[in-house]
Amino acid sequence: MVVSFLLGFVIGFFLSCNFISSFMQGFLQSFMAKNSVLASNGGPPSYPVLGCLISFYKNRRRLLDWYTDLLSESPRQTVVVRRLGARRTVVTANPDNVEHILKTNFKNFPKGKPFTEILGDLLGCGIFNVDGELWSTQRKLASHEFSTKSLREFLVKTLREEVDGRLVPLLESAMETEEVLDLQDVFRRFAFDSVCKVSLGYDPCCLDLSKPVPPLVTAFDTASEVSAMRGMAPMFVVWKLKRALNVGSEKKLKEAIELVHGCVLEIIRNKKKALEEAKTKSGAVVGGEDLLTRLLSAGHEEEVVRDMVISFIIAGRDTTSSAMTWLFWLLSKHQNAEKMMVKEVESMVNSNGGNGFDFETLKEMNCVKACICESMRLYPPVAWDSKHALNDDVLPDGTLVGKGDRVTYFPYGMGRMKALWGDDRFEFKPDRWFQEPSAENGFLNPVSPFKFPVFQAGPRVCLGKEMAFIQMKYVAASILKRFQIRPVNGDQPVFVPLLTGHMAGGLNVMVKRRELKQ
Repeated sequence: MVVSFLLGFVIGFFLSCNFISSFMQGFLQSFMAKNSVLASNGGPPSYPVLGCLISFYKNRRRLLDWYTDLLSESPRQTVVVRRLGARRTVVTANPDNVEHILKTNFKNFPKGKPFTEILGDLLGCGIFNVDGELWSTQRKLASHEFSTKSLREFLVKTLREEVDGRLVPLLESAMETEEVLDLQDVFRRFAFDSVCKVSLGYDPCCLDLSKPVPPLVTAFDTASEVSAMRGMAPMFVVWKLKRALNVGSEKKLKEAIELVHGCVLEIIRNKKKALEEAKTKSGAVVGGEDLLTRLLSAGHEEEVVRDMVISFIIAGRDTTSSAMTWLFWLLSKHQNAEKMMVKEVESMVNSNGGNGFDFETLKEMNCVKACICESMRLYPPVAWDSKHALNDDVLPDGTLVGKGDRVTYFPYGMGRMKALWGDDRFEFKPDRWFQEPSAENGFLNPVSPFKFPVFQAGPRVCLGKEMAFIQMKYVAASILKRFQIRPVNGDQPVFVPLLTGHMAGGLNVMVKRRELKQ
């Protein structure tokens, strides 16, 4: 009874925040004039006890742009945020600070317990949700597997099967029937099929639109969305209370996680049984192309393997589908860049004797990569990432960090900083990635990962970075050489930052035949 009352009180507080904001604004501004606690390097209006809770709540539906505006006005591209119910947070778009956090003083900035609490129910002890020795052990294991030539070749083989056997026929059908497709949904289905094949050796057949979406996919969506909303909650006590009571979104999260964990464990046990049977027949350990077979053959426990592959599925599915969605929307608005990509793809196809795309051919597609990078600069799949300080520290720009403070680096805002990208920072200009502007097939300009941290940087840099580029290049090249993709709605889409950023409402498009020059 007491807990229910507290939950009602907390929820009521947020429902009335707009009223509180307008009623108290004059008083608080007057009080703040005498008791200013604004961060010395800028930040939102901050009041005693409440901190910036009122501003945070007012901007809760535009947090990305709110933080970007604050950082743009800060001479250091760093702000300090204090709000009731949350830890002191340092948000930065300063590359020197990012390098300090992710590399120079890496050991002082683990993900920390506050982060692992948010994602712990879903990711368990997976590599993306742990620190210290447990992270180091998994990192070494995953690094070895991701660096093998056989896994890269299996990825390209899987892409060829998925693209030629499912994605292209789906787009062909939509073109012939003049059907409107949600391209974001198509990319998410494609990415889920591909990552499940590579990670689990399991084919969920999501690209067959005649079939209902598999329950596992829906469960992943629900679990990812609710987990992300935990991290953006104005006060963490709300979701923790709901979890304790098993009500609302937390009840949905629990049910979704049980389904995800159960389905993945069933796949693991079936795979384990098949490997044991094969070993009994042959008398030797049977190797496999997918990641799950490799992990099980190495003797790792079921729950450890479960947590690792769930992390890889979430990362591999949502990040690449997000990047591809925004890329094709941007190309529809910048058709000169699209023509540049098509020209390169045609050249690569001809030089390869019309035999499709292999790993080496894909690596050489610099124009395609430049467009992908420029798209991710403006719409990074992961808009922000946070660590928590183990001890007191001072960032290179002089910002003080206290023990336990949350420190957030902000790729979305960094892509919009004039100090980093110039006056044309809001424009889609792929040639900024070349050593010589407008060089098209020239050499790419090496950009510091601390200026462009979409794949993190330092010891925790994304292991699947090169594989992600290969997948995105393969998909983009395969579509562009055959089709023109045109949105049916000319409105500016909304970028929604959950665990990964997605396009609100999807990307509804018409598919048209591309007429190639003979």
